[in-house]
Amino acid sequence: MSTAPGAPRRCTGRTGWKKALGTPAKIFYKYEGVSPAGSHKPNTAVAQAFFNQKAGVKRLVTETGAGQWGTALSYAGALFGLQVEVFQVRVSYDQKPYRRAVMETYGARCVASPSNETVYGRSVLAKTPNHPGSLGIAISEAVELAVQRDDTKYALGSVLNHVLLHQTIIGLEAMEQLQMADEWPDVIVGCTGGGSNFAGIAFPFIGHGLRGGQKPRIVAVEPAACPSLTRGKYAYDFGDTGKMTPLTKMHTLGSQFTPPGFHAGGLALPRHGAAGLALQAVWACSTPCRTTRSSGFEAGVLFARNEGIVPAPEANHAVKGAIDEAMRCKREGKADTILFTCAATATST
Repeated sequence: MSTAPGAPRRCTGRTGWKKALGTPAKIFYKYEGVSPAGSHKPNTAVAQAFFNQKAGVKRLVTETGAGQWGTALSYAGALFGLQVEVFQVRVSYDQKPYRRAVMETYGARCVASPSNETVYGRSVLAKTPNHPGSLGIAISEAVELAVQRDDTKYALGSVLNHVLLHQTIIGLEAMEQLQMADEWPDVIVGCTGGGSNFAGIAFPFIGHGLRGGQKPRIVAVEPAACPSLTRGKYAYDFGDTGKMTPLTKMHTLGSQFTPPGFHAGGLALPRHGAAGLALQAVWACSTPCRTTRSSGFEAGVLFARNEGIVPAPEANHAVKGAIDEAMRCKREGKADTILFTCAATATST
């Protein structure tokens, strides 16, 4: 089922992989991969660039892992005439040169982090010359640059409350689209790293339930390589390794945590903590679970062969979560309606 003609995104319930799974469940997915950046990130990047331009800001600095957020902010900066500088986690910078090329095409400057361009970056390299980088380090470098000039602001693509608010357009659209199909989800699955995609799909439905409406079961799926929801400590922590950001209460693996440097994108690669609001929703209304890299990729391949869309590594976590729920329905003989987000495509990695 699609949106009105000309709408850029869709909530679809095709039957290809439902047949492949042999499940009685109905499976709908909210596809966010056709944005200019190939992901859901422009939902907040465009808004942040707009408000910064209105405030007289000339330059935005940020960090990025796989490059989806960096690409989205680069695109948004081009729309509003802002200079954009991106510190990309070094392992992704090296693995994904075409992602860097897209950012540069939009007019941004992309630097591998840790870098020699900041005091903090140089201190990391002095201790570990071949450091693979992390989002925590890249955030520290971006914040260090932001405080040096009055015309520069730091922009973040996840975790913070305003970002989660911008992303709720995902769930609000999904509500209207499902109503057009005369459907409503029994289960909602969201991949969870920093929390913006999970909050985007889940928060509107959670709010609907708290106001007396139907309450779907919410499943938050995170990578086993960076399990802040299921293994993190709920405590005040810094959002960056250089301890330049304000303390925020989160489920955290520790601001000094550096995940393994494999080709898994921003969700699994470098993030040690997740959004406070998303975590409160998880523990109040949701079921957190972990998925491994191999099982996530297997789920993505199955989805691609039946739906024609190759999900990004991050999005595979939600695909795997939806498959697990569909197989549960098969075992239990239930025809639940399952909704998840395919938040990015492989072209965005």
